[in-house]
Amino acid sequence: MDTALLIKALILGIVEGITEFLPISSTGHLIIAEQLLHFDDEKGKVFEIVIQFPAILAVCWEYRERLLRTAAGLVREVGAQRFVLHLFIAFLPAAVLGLLFHSRITATLFHPVPVAIAFIVGGVVILWIERRKHTVRIDNVDAMGWKDALKIGFAQALSLIPGTSRSGATIMGGLFFGLSRQAATEFSFFLAIPTMFAATGYELFKNRDLLSSADLPVFAVGGVASFVCALIAVKGLLRFISSHDFSAFAWYRIVFGALVLSAAYFGVLNWSQG
Repeated sequence: MDTALLIKALILGIVEGITEFLPISSTGHLIIAEQLLHFDDEKGKVFEIVIQFPAILAVCWEYRERLLRTAAGLVREVGAQRFVLHLFIAFLPAAVLGLLFHSRITATLFHPVPVAIAFIVGGVVILWIERRKHTVRIDNVDAMGWKDALKIGFAQALSLIPGTSRSGATIMGGLFFGLSRQAATEFSFFLAIPTMFAATGYELFKNRDLLSSADLPVFAVGGVASFVCALIAVKGLLRFISSHDFSAFAWYRIVFGALVLSAAYFGVLNWSQG
């Protein structure tokens, strides 16, 4: 196995794990990292899909007690049924719009320059939401109603634009609609489970002909890195929001996006396809 390829897999696994659940867009970072590493061919795209699975499993592991308790009570407990229903409602907008527009979005926007613009716009939106008056109506996910779930679902649909950030859209949407930081962040994590399982499974099915047993070492290296880094990121974000807002992520997005645009404009990197 090519050592250079394993190193690329390790780097991309780390990028996926760190960025998937932070409001900074894992897809945007991976698009840019893949071009810098020259790993953006068809095989690289499949690798990007595969390493999302371990990131999802990291959230499942972190919330394993809640998920097992929900599964056990699904038949008889109203609270468990309501929780699953809210996830389903929030999942629907992105699922429907993704099926309708995914191919067009992929062809048009999955390039570094559009991603950089989305980074900057998303950063400005985060700053705006953080600076407006935040009245908390809902302090935990169990207090949500179906209308709250639907609103956050439409916010998540914005993340179909690469560089927007699925977690950023859902967390900021939650804050905008009156959820506490803890509730918005945790619901974003929970909503990631059906959303990412569905999206990843769909993409793997579409690209199944590109999968090969010879690629298992590459997938394993990237997958382990993705799982470990995602688990650290989830735990770290929960600690961070206990005493901070999301402004730091907004400024990171703006600076990072500006650097990418500058690199493209001055020809430092050849990203003309964007």
